Amino acid sequence: MKLFVKDLTVIDSTYLCPDRGLVGESWLVDIELGGSLNDMDMLLDFGQVKKLIKRLIDDKVDHKLLVPRRSPLCKVSNSEGYTQLDFQRPHGKSIHLRCPDEAYTFIDAVEVSNEALTAYVKAVVLEQLPSNIQDISINLRHEAIDGPYYHYSHGLKKHDGNCQRIAHGHRSTIEILVDAEGDVDLATSWAMKWRNIYLGSANDEISANDISFYQRQEWQQHYAFAYQSPQGFFELVVPKQETDILPCETTVENLAAYIAQTLSKAMDGHTLKVIAYEGVGKGAISEVYR
Repeated sequence: MKLFVKDLTVIDSTYLCPDRGLVGESWLVDIELGGSLNDMDMLLDFGQVKKLIKRLIDDKVDHKLLVPRRSPLCKVSNSEGYTQLDFQRPHGKSIHLRCPDEAYTFIDAVEVSNEALTAYVKAVVLEQLPSNIQDISINLRHEAIDGPYYHYSHGLKKHDGNCQRIAHGHRSTIEILVDAEGDVDLATSWAMKWRNIYLGSANDEISANDISFYQRQEWQQHYAFAYQSPQGFFELVVPKQETDILPCETTVENLAAYIAQTLSKAMDGHTLKVIAYEGVGKGAISEVYR
């Protein structure tokens, strides 16, 4: 007997990639359980599926930085509840972080592939299920997007939940309407601008000299960010060419407004509407009339 749930949850996280750097991603999660019926003639109550399995997935991988534990590019050290990670990419594109331990998930693989992440999630969930469940199938998939989208990573220091983690991210659709008509070219140009981008707030930028684990020889072409939030102190060093610094906090509301205001400067006499998504099925709308 099998039980299934489509669209159980969405994993919004960032993973480390040698070629792309920090890659914000959003995975839809489908599950299928196999086993024998329990005393209620069920495999598992749907309420328990949504409560238990969704909580496990959210706790273990959502709003985290996913790190390939066996990558030769990764150097990791731990001290007093904090993990320092040095991702030694070539060509001056190294990435460095020091964050509370819970900001990371380490995947036992050389790279964070869909297969490796699926295996990790499956193992985490299966060990917590009742004994009548003998098997679980996890399907991680991307939202089908018929239009432009971008991958971005960020952190929100004012957030009271896991969005405060300095390197989590999303795969996000963008729609731009000029005079109520969709403009795919404008949306595509913005999606290309923010392809595999780290979006930092100018308020969080600091001198690399002020990073607690400063390494002078490596960081001439990097930006540094740091902030204190309820979960602890977060530090990040990222390549300049993979970063955009905004004059605001990088909430999706501010991202929509920033895009709209930037584009409107060249659009006198037109109305502009920006629909910016944060992952799957949620986001913000900003409208400008000039």
